[in-house]
Amino acid sequence: MRLVLMGPPGAGKGTQAKFVSEALNIPHISTGEIFRKNVTEGTELGVKAKEYMDKGEYVPDEVTNSMVAARLAEPDAKNGFLLDGYPRTLPQVSELDAILDGLDTKLDNCVEITANTDEVVQRLLKRAELEGRPDDTEEVIRNRMVVYARETEPLAAVYEEHGILLKVDGMGEVDEVTQRLLAALGH
Repeated sequence: MRLVLMGPPGAGKGTQAKFVSEALNIPHISTGEIFRKNVTEGTELGVKAKEYMDKGEYVPDEVTNSMVAARLAEPDAKNGFLLDGYPRTLPQVSELDAILDGLDTKLDNCVEITANTDEVVQRLLKRAELEGRPDDTEEVIRNRMVVYARETEPLAAVYEEHGILLKVDGMGEVDEVTQRLLAALGH
């Protein structure tokens, strides 16, 4: 199964990605992990990405797309994958389609974890307090939610048009959400 996982900050995407990838026996491919691996290994793409990351800037699409293409071409992704953190923009949606065309495959589903904004804000405020993140104020967190909604809404619309968007309620206990996700995927 070839999946994209989307969801607002604090919806439990990372946690769910881990459980779903294990249940489906497919690799969890996180763009954050791809960046860190390339930087650590000192690859040409990693050196380019680090220049932007060190300045606190987004890594440009052409670098991100190349890293994702290389990762999806690895043998463990041949029979499926769960992409987390990519695509984030409409051009990346098109690029992912082109990457998959080149691999003679396509996405099976895009799963969007939905969450109640107020509950997620409280969850993130608690996490900020526990992890000592003084910059994660309610105002900052709410802004991140607005940015997420604005930027991902067009992506969700594209995947809905393709008939592969699944929305899953991300509120509740971790195992309940995992069961909802797997059921939505027919497992």
